[in-house]
Amino acid sequence: MTTPRFAVAAIGNAIVDILAHADDTFLTAHGMAKGGMALIDEATADSLYEAMGPAIEASGGSAANTAAGIASLGGAVAYVGKVNGDLLGRVFTHDIRAIGVHFDTPALADGPATARCMVLITPDAERTMNTYLGACTRMTPEDIDDTVIADAAVTYVEGYLWDQPDAKAAILKAAKAARAAGRKVALSLSDAFCVDRHRTEFLELLSTTVDILFANEQEICHLYGVASFDEAVEKVRGQVGLAALTRGAAGSVVVTADQTVEVVAHVPDAVVDTTGAGDLYAAGFLYGLTTGRSLTDCARLGGLCAAECISHVGPRPQVSLADLVKRHLG
Repeated sequence: MTTPRFAVAAIGNAIVDILAHADDTFLTAHGMAKGGMALIDEATADSLYEAMGPAIEASGGSAANTAAGIASLGGAVAYVGKVNGDLLGRVFTHDIRAIGVHFDTPALADGPATARCMVLITPDAERTMNTYLGACTRMTPEDIDDTVIADAAVTYVEGYLWDQPDAKAAILKAAKAARAAGRKVALSLSDAFCVDRHRTEFLELLSTTVDILFANEQEICHLYGVASFDEAVEKVRGQVGLAALTRGAAGSVVVTADQTVEVVAHVPDAVVDTTGAGDLYAAGFLYGLTTGRSLTDCARLGGLCAAECISHVGPRPQVSLADLVKRHLG
């Protein structure tokens, strides 16, 4: 098997985040489930934007954040995601290429606008998301370049994509190309509400297609319908080769058939915004995995990248993660 050109090929919804601070009263008034992600239409996105306080716009999207983190660590990474050729689409394209990610998915010439996610950050640093998917809904199998997928050690897919039938087909095409090339497939569960929508299909994917799973404590418990994290650990152990499970301030747990590796969290100076924490954990973990580090070091890398992410507003690194790793982990 040839040496891959990319450490990771990430596939996800290409989204521009619009982030603002809000209190719990605002969430309640607008019928939002705190900490979750709801899909909204364009009219709702426009009205919510009018109601929000002062905002910051930042390129986001779960898998795109992971790709950006890997690039900041010094890894070679590709990204597949659909934007419109509008202003936000051009912003997204500029931002992801500027950080060093290979991105050449053709933009829509017309049709739905580039996706945007209204992120409300409450005083406890929790983030509640309302997403207009727009152009993301137009991703199809034609957007998957088999040569790029075959040239990546790991193809990483965000669970949010499973909300769109054409995107499902694109994921399955990518997974087939990855397996044909002898590469690995990784899945992030993305969100507990997403898990609830697609539990049966996700469980089937774990049994047939996925080599590496990323999930937080709530997501993995929802996946198996159990109240105990320990129960979920034992269930996932028998279903997927490698699971990296995050537990917020309690750190993370890495599970294989014969190992359980527990790693404490890296504590930032302040917790400002948890948007993208899981995405950057995945970035650090996958970078470690594709550069031959131990599972313990992979989890430590993930925790360090997540800590940098939650120390500021926005889901992308604000410092060189490669330099950060040198200072803290060597």
